[in-house]
This record gives sequence, C-alpha cells and structure tokens, in this order.
Amino acid sequence: MSDHTQLIKDTIEKNRVALFMKGTPDMPQCGFSARVVAILDDLDVKYQAVNIFDDHPSILHQLRDIHGWPTSPQLYIDGELIGGCDITMEMYESGDLQAKLGIKE
Repeated sequence: MSDHTQLIKDTIEKNRVALFMKGTPDMPQCGFSARVVAILDDLDVKYQAVNIFDDHPSILHQLRDIHGWPTSPQLYIDGELIGGCDITMEMYESGDLQAKLGIKE
C-alpha cells in the first residue's frame, strides 16, 4: 500500500468530513473547490482538507483508483464518498447535505 493510499484512508477514517481539493480552504485553486469550501463554511462544518496539488501531487490518481471518482474536489462524510462539486451543491440546495451532516434548519 502506498503512502498516498494510507493517507487517503486515514484522512477519510479519522475525520467525519474530509475534502480532497485543489488548493486550500483559504486559497482554493479552482472554482469547484471554492464552491464546496463555501458550502461547508456556510454550514459551519469542521472538515479536514487535503490539497491534492501541494501536499501530495499524485494523490488524485490514487483517489481515482480507490473510489472510482474521476474529478476533484471529492467530499467524504462518515467515510462515504459524497461526490464532487455538482452533487454537493445539489444536496446543499435540497437540504440533503444538511440532513446527512445532522444539521437542523
């Protein structure tokens, strides 16, 4: 098992919410990552972010191999892959994301 595979598994298992993104929450490096960060921040959700560019440049390939999701960002909640920006936005707008996170409106 590579270091990146272990990092991915540890990040997902040890954090209720994990976001593998381009850039950092303070400085997203793509609009899709920025949208997911904005949603999580709006919901005041604590999450662990992993910068797939600077921290671990080949991690996206490992994420694709492990979970079969071809793009980033990738959001995980309670160990489950939620998806990327579009799915996160749809869930947020419908209230499903808040329900998944146990947030009452």
